[in-house]
Amino acid sequence: MQSFGQSFSVIPSIDSTNNYAMQMVHARLAKHGDAWFALEQTKGKGQRGKSWQSSKGENILLSIVLKPLFLVPMQSFLLNAAITLGVYDFYKKYAGHETRIKWPNDIYWSDRKAGGILIENIIRAEHWSFAVAGVGLNINQLNFAEHLQKATSLRQITGKKFEVIELAKELCFFLEQRYEALEAGNEKQILHDYGQAMYKLNENVTFKKNGLVFDTLIKGITAEGLLVVETDNIEEEWLWGTVEWIV
Repeated sequence: MQSFGQSFSVIPSIDSTNNYAMQMVHARLAKHGDAWFALEQTKGKGQRGKSWQSSKGENILLSIVLKPLFLVPMQSFLLNAAITLGVYDFYKKYAGHETRIKWPNDIYWSDRKAGGILIENIIRAEHWSFAVAGVGLNINQLNFAEHLQKATSLRQITGKKFEVIELAKELCFFLEQRYEALEAGNEKQILHDYGQAMYKLNENVTFKKNGLVFDTLIKGITAEGLLVVETDNIEEEWLWGTVEWIV
């Protein structure tokens, strides 16, 4: 029986679904698979301290509590890859084959950002206690702020309007499929599928590293989530956070 989203709560407005889910975990009021959906976030969180902006009632703003006891904290990228793939699978169903994963955990359609994933962890005594996976996906929004002109939504892509709560519940199913595959030991398949879905795979991309801007060829990822690139026939592995996409 599906556990992701079996308990599915809709919140009219909240600062951040991840914050709320974390509060529920700390209060011992959350269990594995519990999901919280918000119609509005006043302080939505993105990667590296950035904010996530979304028009009220138009998009998916969802957080799910996970208890990945079968993993150790150093395997955090495997969890990230499985959750990101679940979001990718879901979005691709509606948006088609131009859906890609921009390393490490953004969802892109063509060259436009459609969503992102933020996983926050609770580690105790070097053991994984809980994780909260937050997903923001653009569904019905048509107008984006000027600095978000590279954003897109399912409505822009398909011309159709969607029921966001029903889609969020469907997303839970896709997330659980990939999570269960990881729990079953299919790590190699998860990493393979993630690699094949990567944005700009086997293409030259401009990055900024240590203040320098240069082009490099994206070749894939490692099991630890390092980006594998090749520059002037020299292969390197980059840690997320040490480089910046300039696309």
